[in-house]
Amino acid sequence: MIKTRFAPSPTGFLHVGGLRTALFAYLFAKKMGGKFLLRIEDTDRERFVEGGMENILNSLHWAGIKPDEGVDFDASKNIVQTGEVGPYIQSERLEIYKKYIDELTQKDHAYYCFCSKERLSEVRKVQEINKQPTGYDGQCRNLSIEDAKERIKAGESCVVRMKMPKEGATKFTDLVRGEVEFKNELIDDQVILKTDGFPTYHLAVVVDDHLMGITHVIRGEEWISSTPKHIKLYEMFGWEVPQFAHLSLLVNEKKQKLSKRHGDVSVEDFKEKGYLPEALVNFISFLGWNPGDERDIFSLEDLEKEFDMAQVGKAAAVFDRIKLDWYGQQYIMNMDLTDLATKCESFYHNAGIKTEDWNLESVVQLEQGRANTLVEIVENTGFIFAEKLEYESELLVWKKSTKEDAKEKLQLVSEFLNTLEGEWSKEILEEKVLPWIKDQGFGNGDVLWPVRVALSGLKNSPGPFEIAGVLGKEKTLERIKVAVGLV
Repeated sequence: MIKTRFAPSPTGFLHVGGLRTALFAYLFAKKMGGKFLLRIEDTDRERFVEGGMENILNSLHWAGIKPDEGVDFDASKNIVQTGEVGPYIQSERLEIYKKYIDELTQKDHAYYCFCSKERLSEVRKVQEINKQPTGYDGQCRNLSIEDAKERIKAGESCVVRMKMPKEGATKFTDLVRGEVEFKNELIDDQVILKTDGFPTYHLAVVVDDHLMGITHVIRGEEWISSTPKHIKLYEMFGWEVPQFAHLSLLVNEKKQKLSKRHGDVSVEDFKEKGYLPEALVNFISFLGWNPGDERDIFSLEDLEKEFDMAQVGKAAAVFDRIKLDWYGQQYIMNMDLTDLATKCESFYHNAGIKTEDWNLESVVQLEQGRANTLVEIVENTGFIFAEKLEYESELLVWKKSTKEDAKEKLQLVSEFLNTLEGEWSKEILEEKVLPWIKDQGFGNGDVLWPVRVALSGLKNSPGPFEIAGVLGKEKTLERIKVAVGLV
């Protein structure tokens, strides 16, 4: 059976690049009728962040990506591990790694290294001065296990390094990049066990992927140079090597690597800005993958059926925020209004806006065809809930008109609106007011501009009939009266 995994480190918020990796691994597994596993790689204790694991799970669940096996939430949002080959949190697997470290050292595939940080720093400096490739110089490579064990007993600190072959080349076929080859002589003797007793990524990932039955390793291209080390470890253990797929870098519009310095990069950032998860997932699916036709809109279910690793490109994928906004707008525009209003409630609450006395669906509808995010809906409709609008009186004046003319038009339209009886809605107001403007010999802009500003306090806002329909007759007339008093 096909089995993929996502194995993040709990070092903070989940990066959108991590979400892209998780998504592609998830989609590949689903398309192939396989399983998707979530493992937490927390062996780097210096970078461990409290709550990082919960954030990863929250972000994946928000995006609709749920593992079939491994680390997950239960119904009460407690972290649980499900599956037969756990634990799925690496810090709980230290005894397993120790067993395989011992196997490698006994078979002379790994060795104990007692070199200090100071010595390693000096070696690196000399290599740089001589313009040589930097890396470990093999000082301890030929130490016997017996000598090493004596030194450990004497209290010396050490690491364990894999004994990388120094001849030949390591080749593999990458599902994204095709044939890849590395000369073994250029590959360092990687540390696989640190002084604190924790394995490094390189050992742990190979042991875990093998024991957990991972058939396809899908990860970012930054790991491609580590792949020959991993392949050699598989061979040292006598294990079958999985297939690898290394996804391209994510870059911004300036072709710079996507990083916090250039703006939002965590899934949490986009969640807080009010992007719909469906929009972000659809957008991210196109960062490196293309269906090969003109279609843009894909639900997660669509992607599970359509995704094909053969259509994943190796060129850097541009994280185009304008395109993301387009996706955001498309999904909001086509969303059920009741669901949209429900999703907006918490964002209004976070903005300190009380919505209990309003028909929130009618308010949200004002921006449904315009907004890219839920936060934009809240920001652009905040004027509806205001007790008092703050704006300059000059804003009420249409083009080359005057304050006096704006005041006159506001007074006249107010008198007319006051005569209207019965239903008060955008459609009715449009049906009644537009003929009245024409009968008076006024231009639409001369009347509707000051009315719209009076109702919104903004230069740019929804139309006056839409706003008035939401405000109701009493509040509409009240705001126009305030505007008359300003000019």
